[in-house]
Amino acid sequence: MKAIDDLYKSVYLDEKGKDDFEQLLLEVEKGREAYSEQAYVPDEIVQLMKKAGFFRALVPRIFGGNAGNPLPFLQSIERLASVDGSAAWVASFGSSNYYLAALPLEVQKIIYKNGPDQMFAGGLFPVQPAVKEGDGWLVNGQWKFSSGCKTADWIGVGISEQTGSGFQDRPRTAIFPADQVDIVDNWNVFGMEGTGSHDLSVTDKHVTEDWTFIRGAQAIVKEPIYNIPTVAFSGQVHTAVILGLAAAAISELLLICKGQTTTGAPSLADRAYFRMGLSRATASFLSVRSYFYAVCEKVWHEIEQGNEISVDLTNEMRLSATYTAQICAEVVEKSYSLSGINSIFLRSRLQKILRDAMVINQHAHINESVFDGAGAVMTDVEPFYGYI
Repeated sequence: MKAIDDLYKSVYLDEKGKDDFEQLLLEVEKGREAYSEQAYVPDEIVQLMKKAGFFRALVPRIFGGNAGNPLPFLQSIERLASVDGSAAWVASFGSSNYYLAALPLEVQKIIYKNGPDQMFAGGLFPVQPAVKEGDGWLVNGQWKFSSGCKTADWIGVGISEQTGSGFQDRPRTAIFPADQVDIVDNWNVFGMEGTGSHDLSVTDKHVTEDWTFIRGAQAIVKEPIYNIPTVAFSGQVHTAVILGLAAAAISELLLICKGQTTTGAPSLADRAYFRMGLSRATASFLSVRSYFYAVCEKVWHEIEQGNEISVDLTNEMRLSATYTAQICAEVVEKSYSLSGINSIFLRSRLQKILRDAMVINQHAHINESVFDGAGAVMTDVEPFYGYI
């Protein structure tokens, strides 16, 4: 279908990195099966991501980054995800540099002294108690879900000062050079295997106060993009990945629908139920995609006008991202069902797309609980803690 075929024409991060992005797509397509087997995307692919501009997209311009309208970044993540979900998820952590903008400027200068293409990975939970010691903190513990940690330049972990009544409300992120953090090789999952979201371990490491920041703190850097609400934006980034997976699922149906069936029965394209299912799935995908990007554009328009992002618009960011992710997961599931018996085999692209989509939809920023928070804001009821 032309609407799907033409979807990613002229999608790239910036003109200078266009050829590098195309090269990245080719290399990811060639190597994607290996990423699942080794449970991470290799460094040579991450280097291509850097050349294409993914890891400078949210870096402050004062440090040589391209922080600006995030729409090209989101669309480029989507396009990469249409080739491989895990690779896109790793590239999407170029958005994590957004958080580093809350660090003191002198610390950021150190992080970016060798250039803006720095990969930051984090494992914030479960938050671990840290002991206040001198000018900083003594850090110990183990953390989960650190996507891309094996190829990161910098790694953050979640700590909090323990008090008599428990922990501080918001976790503090402590930043270390990647070689100071141990990786616990335990990413054994049924989808998104290539993200390499292993556990992190730190033993008796001291970090000074200036190399930490409170999660959700206002950025020190005064550039427009850092006025976008962090959690809501994170949800948008995750949704961009599942959008690409849904597009890939529909494309796979179009590739296989005219082929010979196992039993010699009519091709899928000659069956009414298949044609109806395909067209409905395509309409669902294109509809929520339009809704999702319309909200993204609205947010950036407000930023350009110098306006603060309202609670209502923040809520719309979260609702649109979560609803889009949910519908995309349904599109993938429907595509798998329509594809027939051949998709049960591990060699089938559709079964991998299905597993990846199911894993993404479990993420806290776009899971079912968001609908409760969104409904609370809409009805002027206090939403659950941390929603806005």
